[in-house]
Amino acid sequence: MDHQPGRHRDEGSRSVTEAALFEAFGGVRGMVETTVPGLVFVAVFTVGRNIHTAAVAALALSLVLGVARLVRKDTLKHAFSGVFGVAFGAVFAMMSGDAKNFYLPGMLYTLGLAVGYIVSSMAGYPLLGLILGPVFKENLSWRTRNPGRKRAYTKASWAWGLILLAKSAVLFPLYWWGDATQLGWVKVALGIPPMLLSVYLTWIFLAKAPPPIDVFAEMEAEEARRAEREKAEKAL
Repeated sequence: MDHQPGRHRDEGSRSVTEAALFEAFGGVRGMVETTVPGLVFVAVFTVGRNIHTAAVAALALSLVLGVARLVRKDTLKHAFSGVFGVAFGAVFAMMSGDAKNFYLPGMLYTLGLAVGYIVSSMAGYPLLGLILGPVFKENLSWRTRNPGRKRAYTKASWAWGLILLAKSAVLFPLYWWGDATQLGWVKVALGIPPMLLSVYLTWIFLAKAPPPIDVFAEMEAEEARRAEREKAEKAL
């Protein structure tokens, strides 16, 4: 028996899943761009112990990375989110006079995101499904028409929530009881690996799930059928 068509469908589904994840989360480049400004901040602060210099250096690098994305006509949401995140942390650190506060906004965002993933999964509306549904052109069809994908989104959202919660459990004690240099280097070290693990688990869960229902294609097909019916009625 020839199993080639089924295998090609599986490979196609995995390729689509991989492309969608890269689009949604910015890919490896997006992960690096969210980590490097923090690395610059902690490195400059460790050498000079000057909050303003470190904050300006991190913000300047973030702006350069954002402009580079604009020049290359990449997705704007990743460029702006990176710049705004670093700017908020830089202003917070300079106004408070505490270098640790450069990292606090991002830490609070991570914790809030962890809670959001877990609570949404418990409520039956896994956050990852809400994020990726439009990317896969399935919107919310996975909730009622595709239970296999709902289970996959739920598992993936739990994975994201627990991984980010574990990251927060490491960082917040350092924020309270460690110094800025310790917090900075640990935060940089925990920048990419948890994200890669979360994306990998999401890819595994979704690659094994049923394919998405393309609701946009369904709507276009329905519009085409309606136009054909109207054309036939006029012909009569």
